[in-house]
Amino acid sequence: MPKRPSMKAYVVGDVHVQNPERYAEYRAQVLATIEKYGGRFLVRGGDVRVMEGDWKPNRIVVIEFPDMAALDAWYESNEYAPLIKLRKSASEGSLLAVQGV
Repeated sequence: MPKRPSMKAYVVGDVHVQNPERYAEYRAQVLATIEKYGGRFLVRGGDVRVMEGDWKPNRIVVIEFPDMAALDAWYESNEYAPLIKLRKSASEGSLLAVQGV
């Protein structure tokens, strides 16, 4: 039986930036960590329009990884750990990981 390809995995974030200068430091450093684990930004800010429901999103971010293992390796990496602290010091929000096609 042929091996099924692994499903891509995505980080979806809804971020409210409270300190734009500090968040700019985070943005300047995070791409290299994402790329190291095979990830890429699909959405990084931009206009948001709620079409249904009562969600009040702020800054939406979507990052694609080859699979959940790569996503987890990035999020738990030594390179990203200090950036989590930096992001949290400059913003608040929610992140989720989801598999998809």
